[in-house]
Amino acid sequence: MEIVVDDITTLSVDAIVNAANESLLGGSGVDGAIHRAAGPALLEHNRTLGGCPTGLAKITPSFDLADIGVKHIIHTAGPVWHGDVDAKLSNTQEDVLLASCYHKCLELAAEHDVETIAFPAISTGVYGFPKDRAAKIAFGHVNGWLQQHQLPQKVTFCFFAEADAQIFRDVIDHRDEWMYARKRI
Repeated sequence: MEIVVDDITTLSVDAIVNAANESLLGGSGVDGAIHRAAGPALLEHNRTLGGCPTGLAKITPSFDLADIGVKHIIHTAGPVWHGDVDAKLSNTQEDVLLASCYHKCLELAAEHDVETIAFPAISTGVYGFPKDRAAKIAFGHVNGWLQQHQLPQKVTFCFFAEADAQIFRDVIDHRDEWMYARKRI
């Protein structure tokens, strides 16, 4: 795993993950950036998919992103945060749905022989998911997947801002503490 501060649409990886809305027809933030970089063919293609329920994922060609080596875009619809920030980790519907987003993306990546994949921070923008909580879920599920599966071989977490990347680094640095506390509960 690696953490970078960059524009996900400029990374040369086999697949990038789009933090999409359920319509898959574009939006703001990462979703808008990916749609602009992939070109209008992505929107036309996604109109045929019938959307994507929260917590699931769908894979598409990369269209104009193929020029930099991206083969696939994996779209996942993350949850909107309505939960209690004081609730124990993994005890909210939003936690379960966010974990499912990562799991379904990794499943699709493995099914399509993706060796390298880049994830943005799913649901932490306009959907309001607490960043620290989301980072714990992302790291825990991706780390667990990588320990049990051959593909993908490399996962990049890509952030627009250094402050967001640092939150993720802090979670990794303190993973033993929060994982132990979670097991005791």
